[in-house]
Amino acid sequence: MTFCHIAMSQQELLAIKQRFGIIGQSPLLNRNIEIAVQVARTDLSVLITGESGVGKEHFPKIIHAFSARKHGPYFAVNCGAIPEGTIDSELFGHEKGAFTDAKNEHKGYFEIADGGTLFLDEVGELPLQTQVRLLRVLETGEYLRMGSSTVRKTNVRVVAATNLNMRQAIDDGRFREDLFYRLNTVEIRVPALRERKEDIPLLFRKFAVDFCNRYKMPPLSLNEEATRLLQNSYWRGNIRQLKNMAEQIAVIEMDHQINADTLRRYLPKEENQQSIVLRNPGQENGGKDYSHEIGILYNMVMQNKKDLEEIKMLISSGSHDDIPIRTIEMPGVREHEIASSPNLEEITPIEENNLRVEPASLRIEDGEKERIQRALELTGGNRKLAAEKVGLSERTLYRKIKEYGL
Repeated sequence: MTFCHIAMSQQELLAIKQRFGIIGQSPLLNRNIEIAVQVARTDLSVLITGESGVGKEHFPKIIHAFSARKHGPYFAVNCGAIPEGTIDSELFGHEKGAFTDAKNEHKGYFEIADGGTLFLDEVGELPLQTQVRLLRVLETGEYLRMGSSTVRKTNVRVVAATNLNMRQAIDDGRFREDLFYRLNTVEIRVPALRERKEDIPLLFRKFAVDFCNRYKMPPLSLNEEATRLLQNSYWRGNIRQLKNMAEQIAVIEMDHQINADTLRRYLPKEENQQSIVLRNPGQENGGKDYSHEIGILYNMVMQNKKDLEEIKMLISSGSHDDIPIRTIEMPGVREHEIASSPNLEEITPIEENNLRVEPASLRIEDGEKERIQRALELTGGNRKLAAEKVGLSERTLYRKIKEYGL
């Protein structure tokens, strides 16, 4: 749903930013604040999307503060941090004796937030059973406590946030499409830090000043080359990563006059590589800045490289069964042209020692189980690292391990 754009004055924007601790002058950021204030006047559900660490948590507070519910309760719930077995109880409550440890009745967030706003962070991590319950309360305002048959009513405004690609989660069967559309009545997409280049030096200065003042250290300053490097880095961890780096430099570096060489020591290796590609992109492209597109292409190349390495590892270890294969469509390129190209390796189907693996014969569940088991072996049982390798959250990985009996 879109709103008629009502531009706010600079004084109004500045007042909101100061009130909620928001730093930056990016047009994208300003537009998001304007949308949050506009939608606050309604009771529509809002979905806040964006990468991890971009500051999504500020916008539910703005929506609540400018709504008719501002004198009502406000609660923020991190859905990804609550175990799957207790999430229904936390949200909807339970009766005494509903399960083994239910020694007393318990009010859920939908009950205690009645008349106010409930912020569901990481909503994409909710189990499917809980998603069904959430859909019902959003559509009718009705819910059941666990262990109860009494229908209860609530009047809660829900604002949700996620860093997941929800379309992909729906395609994978991890999120209900009807719930997505119910939550996504209005979407606020918070830009990544690399999309707010003009704000990066401001944020760095703010974090450095706060840290140096707190521990009575001399202030940090960046020269021009260091500032350019800061702006042209990819910032995979967004604002969290920038703050972490500013504090590291403040406490470790004796010389607080920071140059580009010093800065590079605190940037991840891949970000150093990207910053070399992204520096002054306008000089060779007629003044146009293609840094964002280059960053996306770089990520695709690195991901494909990682996929190929994993496939080679599986082949060398003898685990040929259920190797996941992705098909990438390339518009404008004919199939016979791909097959005849001397620079491309044919990886689908895979043939080795007269073994032929066809994509159609792959079983999704077995393939997932094999990948998880292999990732656990490669990481020595470290579930956090294994989750990163297979592209799942830790919470989802725990559920899969239990489901597959690994």
